[in-house]
Amino acid sequence: MKTLYFDCFSGISGDMVIGALLDAGADPQILVQELKKLQFEDEYELEWKKVVKNGITSTKFDVILKNDGRNHTHVHDHDHEHTHDHGHDHTHSHSHDHHHEHDHSHEHSHEHDHNHHSHDHHHEHDHSHVHSHNHHHHSHRSYKDIVKMIEESELAPEVKETSLKVFRKIGEAEGLIHGLPLDKVHFHEVGAVDSIIDIVGAAILLHQLEVSTIKSSSVPVGTGKIHIDHGIYPVPAPATLEILKGVPIEQSDIRFELTTPTGAGIVSVLTEEFCSFPSMKVTSIGYGAGTKTFKDRPNVLRVIIGE
Repeated sequence: MKTLYFDCFSGISGDMVIGALLDAGADPQILVQELKKLQFEDEYELEWKKVVKNGITSTKFDVILKNDGRNHTHVHDHDHEHTHDHGHDHTHSHSHDHHHEHDHSHEHSHEHDHNHHSHDHHHEHDHSHVHSHNHHHHSHRSYKDIVKMIEESELAPEVKETSLKVFRKIGEAEGLIHGLPLDKVHFHEVGAVDSIIDIVGAAILLHQLEVSTIKSSSVPVGTGKIHIDHGIYPVPAPATLEILKGVPIEQSDIRFELTTPTGAGIVSVLTEEFCSFPSMKVTSIGYGAGTKTFKDRPNVLRVIIGE
């Protein structure tokens, strides 16, 4: 009986989950190979590297969207996280094409202001890239498209089941917020390539690690406001809060979005018990780096696996 404990002392996001699972010993090559079963590897590259966050060596996982001539390289801008921290010094401007069912398409262009703190010491050893070529893009996928993509893939049945449960949770929350039935939910947060990778990837790695029980600490969400497509919103974002119904939320004075809809979906669906550190014999530990660097605390998710 393998138990995994999510120690969310600094929140949880999809990329933090993948980073932490890789850091705890899951195999990145299995992640790459299994994700190919979704048959959209021409749209992304995966990157993982060791970084040091406030003195803690952790794994930073990123999804890099392929550029299809529309300047569409965004690194984890799903889940409304608009302050990123990576090793490159520039400001991206992304323009997304939103294709709605009726026939017009409009273009939004968001300027993301990337905050770069050099006290993040990016140690670039262990830097791996996966490349694949071929270009056709769906900047937006509907909930139905994603379900079909997962169901028709050759992923293991358990991986499909876990992924679909998480997507359903997020889809229902977004539908409720936007006043749409599930089959009309069309959105960038869940539709984004990186959310598919984070959610299906987490299911793949948990399956590979043969985790049978998942427990978690309470979940801090942060405070303040965030800018998303629809304007300025309180933290936690409405979808995140909806997803976390029934989950113990922890008050936090950090003025940042600590928990994203994807992270909330993963932790709320998969956790059997929210508790303080459970009694167990620890076999492996992983730290997954978030996008932000705080003055006085590491922005990482810790996973602890044991018997």
